[in-house]
Amino acid sequence: MSSSYFPATTDSIAQALEAANRSDTISILYRVLDDPSSSPDALRIKEQAIANLSDYLREENRAQDLCNLLTQLRPFFSLIPKAKTAKIVRGIIDSVAKIPGTSDLQISLCRDMVQWTRAEKRTFLRQRVEARLAALLMESKEYSEALTLLTGLVKEVRRLDDKLLLVDIDLLESKLHFSLRNLPKAKAALTAARTAANAIYVPPAQQGTIDLQSGILHAEEKDYKTAYSYFFEAFEAFNALEDPRAVFSLKYMLLCKIMVSQADDVAGIISSKAGLQYVGPELDAMKAVADAHSKRSLKLFETALRDYKAQLEEDPIVHRHLSSLYDTLLEQNLCRLIEPYLRVEIAHIAELIELPIDHVEKKLSQMILDKKFAGTLDQGVGCLIIFEDPKQDAIYPATLETISNMGKVVDSLFVRSAKIMA
Repeated sequence: MSSSYFPATTDSIAQALEAANRSDTISILYRVLDDPSSSPDALRIKEQAIANLSDYLREENRAQDLCNLLTQLRPFFSLIPKAKTAKIVRGIIDSVAKIPGTSDLQISLCRDMVQWTRAEKRTFLRQRVEARLAALLMESKEYSEALTLLTGLVKEVRRLDDKLLLVDIDLLESKLHFSLRNLPKAKAALTAARTAANAIYVPPAQQGTIDLQSGILHAEEKDYKTAYSYFFEAFEAFNALEDPRAVFSLKYMLLCKIMVSQADDVAGIISSKAGLQYVGPELDAMKAVADAHSKRSLKLFETALRDYKAQLEEDPIVHRHLSSLYDTLLEQNLCRLIEPYLRVEIAHIAELIELPIDHVEKKLSQMILDKKFAGTLDQGVGCLIIFEDPKQDAIYPATLETISNMGKVVDSLFVRSAKIMA
């Protein structure tokens, strides 16, 4: 960077934007920021230069330079209002977030900014940067540190009664507890977020996020019909904003349809006006699962899981529910196949169901232990022996009922005799 500076004027900005190449543009914008002038016009031009510079650095994927820019601008922040400082800091952090593969750098940047805001006593900005840091720690699976940070932050923000930030933090806390498989606390945090949201105007994107989290928690409790309605609300909000999360809301809507055995509705939703906008691997994956479910074919199910691994296996929400669906389908198919037999080779069952023998044997032993059917595995000869359902003798329940009635009669006679004697 040159030691000379460009004056903070609109002409300098225009010269930067008209430069022959991107590196010259960035260089001129840096030199505009070096202007020692602190007049209101100069400060306004510098704000514009910062906005342009952060955009160009993001487009060039220069994440480290963006972090250095934030450090370089600290003296400048003392000259402008705190609200503008907060806007610039959050804008640069957002720019770094848009560059792929910068999770660790973002965490480091947020930690540095938290220390600086503490030293400068900028509480409003610190709380928002700490909320961003907690979200990044959660994405990095550092749940313990994220939870510690959020616990302190929630108490502080509740005391200040900053409802909008409180909605963000409670929602983040709900996601964190859900990741830790603590469903009661996840629901409690979501309820707190809804309560805070009811007291203020919540942006549509934020409301969509609340609905999406509500759908996820209801789906976890197997209440798929309620979950579907929440996912639909989230989809409508994200679709109107052209938010990329719309496709995930639609994907979870389709998942709910499959889980309530309405897989035939999936094709209709995908071919609707709203669904056609999001046709791609995510919806193709759910369509393949729906086809497998409709045909009750485990082979097609496994093919879908293999062909769309990124969309199904690597999505923790979908994967959890599809694992349950796969087990149910497998049990139904096995029960249907073994029904005509009293003794059958495991290899024959595996051949019919088109799955590995050890996989089928493991599942059959699990079903026997769960008392899905009465039987035993003879591993010596590789056979499954199915026992006939023992017929319950009706005389025992009838005898117990008679004895119970006689007991009531004796008790009644005893009460009457006691009254007579008195």
